[in-house]
Amino acid sequence: MHAFDVLGDPVRRRILELLAEGEMSSGEVSEVIRREFGISQPGVSQHLKVLRENGFATVRAEGTRRLYAVNSEPLRDIDAWLDRFRRFWTPPLEALATELARGKRGRRLREAGEDGGAEDHVPPPRSKP
Repeated sequence: MHAFDVLGDPVRRRILELLAEGEMSSGEVSEVIRREFGISQPGVSQHLKVLRENGFATVRAEGTRRLYAVNSEPLRDIDAWLDRFRRFWTPPLEALATELARGKRGRRLREAGEDGGAEDHVPPPRSKP
């Protein structure tokens, strides 16, 4: 199964979110998923199996309990695939950071009693007639 097929299911995404907070028993996962999605325990077990078989989760036995945890390797693969698309959102975020820094600089200069220069001055919004 392709990674995006595995993560395309909202129940499996939610299970990974839960496991990202720390190791959980299958019973603990089932309790949350049953409450949030109305899925039976066998249904939750099937989702855990898909996550485990596709490498997104690991399981270890502790007595009679099965403890699940996130396996980050497939997530790294997805992150690497997404790398080619980061350019679509990274530059705008960098531009936002620059604008925020400019605003902070202008505020500091105004508080210090200086005018802040023309490039830091933002005129007040004009009211509509």
